[in-house]
This record gives sequence, structure tokens and C-alpha cells, in this order.
Amino acid sequence: MIIKELSIIFPIYNEEERLKKSLYKITRLFKAFKLIKIEIILVNDGSTDKTHELISTFVKSIKKQNKNKIIYINYKKNRGKGHALKKGVKKATKQWILTCDIDFSTEPTEINKWIKLNYIKNEKDCYFGSRDIKKSKIKFRYYRKFIGNIFNIIVSLLFKLNVKDTQCGFKLYHKNYAKKIFSKLKERGYSHDVEIAILLNKNFINITELPIKWIHRGKSKVNIFYDGLTMIIKLLFIKLRY
Repeated sequence: MIIKELSIIFPIYNEEERLKKSLYKITRLFKAFKLIKIEIILVNDGSTDKTHELISTFVKSIKKQNKNKIIYINYKKNRGKGHALKKGVKKATKQWILTCDIDFSTEPTEINKWIKLNYIKNEKDCYFGSRDIKKSKIKFRYYRKFIGNIFNIIVSLLFKLNVKDTQCGFKLYHKNYAKKIFSKLKERGYSHDVEIAILLNKNFINITELPIKWIHRGKSKVNIFYDGLTMIIKLLFIKLRY
């Protein structure tokens, strides 16, 4: 299946240190997706550093022919990654919607590989990039992998999802169901991925996990212990909700 239109959503929170490099990479996406009509949606989730100033300057610097391909959403109070993505999906106008992490741990151009290898077969399905399938090429820190495995075990015990990696930020949705699914999302934080998977299952939308190239980037905003414990507690609330 050929993707003709694509909204690429980047949730952003206090990314001052990494943002210049990431914004430069975003400018390269206009050429990388020559055959696909793209729009880039940047969602500033209440950053308290210079993120807003950097993005505002970046938007002003975009060449005239690409200015209408950039959408910037900014709000003052930090709500969480799930909330930021919900805002981005609501604003998206293209047929397909890709969510990505701003550190480019997975390059958005992985989509081109998925298309070339004919992985995307049905617009009624959802496609999760997965770090836990054989064909994926992953560079990670072992302690993060260990804690991630524990989280995945807890998810598998609590929910019947049949998904190996719920937490990878690289996910492809079709507009036909994405807006409905995200409108029902309650979880604002990092555990939103699990709730999204549950909502997809409840709406009979098949989740297909696909291989990606993923590289751990430094200066992550995720505190692996504090946020990890918070996510587990949130899972219990999600379990009660569904």
C-alpha cells in the first residue's frame, strides 16, 4: 500500500539541549519524503526551558514553500506525553498519522522502508514499531532494556494485548480511526501507549508490530526509576478503568 499523505507528530517537553539538532533533522524530512505530502506537527507540552523560543525561531526560518507544512501547538502547563499526542492527532489533516520521539531514536524515514517492503497492507490496521522483534536493529543500554522487560511482563500479566512492545514511540495510524481512538484517551503520561493499545483492541483494530532501527539517545526526560514506578501505578488505574 502506498502512503500518499502523512502527518508526523513530535511531542516535546524541555528539549532545549537536543532541540537544535532535531529541528535540523526535521528540515531534511521535506526532501526525504518527496513522494509523500507531509505535515510536521510540533507539540510543546508546557516546557519551562527555552524550547518555545527555539521552536518559534525555527518556524520563522522555514522556507516559504514549506511553511504550510509546519504546525506548532504550544501551551503553558505540562500535561504529559499522552496529552501532547492527543492534541497533535486532533490537529492532523493527512490520511496517515505517525507519532515519533523528538530525539529521533527512530528516524521518521523508516516509513519509507515499511512501504518498500510492503509491510503496510491495510488502512484499517495500526502499525507499531517494535524493539522486541528479530528484524529490528537496536542499540540500547542494558539497564533500560532490563527495566523495559519488567514493564512488558507486567503489561502482559494485566492485559491481553498480544503486543511485545507497547512503549516504542514510533507508531503509524490511519486518520479514519486515529481521531476516534485518541479522543477517548484518558491517560496523559507515558502509560498512554498501553491505553491506546487497549482502545484499538476494543474497536477491533488490528495491531501489527514491525521492525525498526532504534538507537538510545542520551539526555532522556524519562526518569527510569521514578517514571517507571509511576507508569506501573498508572497501569493499575488503567486496569480498573477497563
